[in-house]
Amino acid sequence: MTASAEEGSGPAVVLLAEQGEGIATLAGLAHSIAGEDFRVVRIAAESVHDVVSVLDELEVADAWIGGHGYGGTLARLVALEHHDRVNGVILLGVESAETMPALAEGIPVLVIQGAADDVTPPANGESLKESAPGLVSVVTIEGAGHAFPSSHAGETAWAIEDYLDWD
Repeated sequence: MTASAEEGSGPAVVLLAEQGEGIATLAGLAHSIAGEDFRVVRIAAESVHDVVSVLDELEVADAWIGGHGYGGTLARLVALEHHDRVNGVILLGVESAETMPALAEGIPVLVIQGAADDVTPPANGESLKESAPGLVSVVTIEGAGHAFPSSHAGETAWAIEDYLDWD
């Protein structure tokens, strides 16, 4: 069974946890985003099927889908395979381009990364932006390591809000 939680109401934002991490690691970030009148769904998934099953169960027709580390890889795969349900992708740290699936055509991508992240280094996000400059935007959080979605939840939420102009 895939662990999930939701809070808030309004347009949907889906957050996929890092591989091996539970949905609790994204609770602070989710709460901040939900406070801006959005429905936030957190999922600890291992596959695209897991993600889509939860979206179907919760009747989420379309969403911004994001993920931390490997969760971002899953978000990209969901966008590729179910592009009609994805408004955009939010990558919280980017895995190496060598291991990443392609970007879904025409779907915008926000990369948020920790300046001190040694698991998904900032160079990965910059490389992705260079490969698709019209689609990819990058925000770097100074002093943040790989766990920035929880350790810097407020700054991460602000970057998402600013990008999507939610205020």
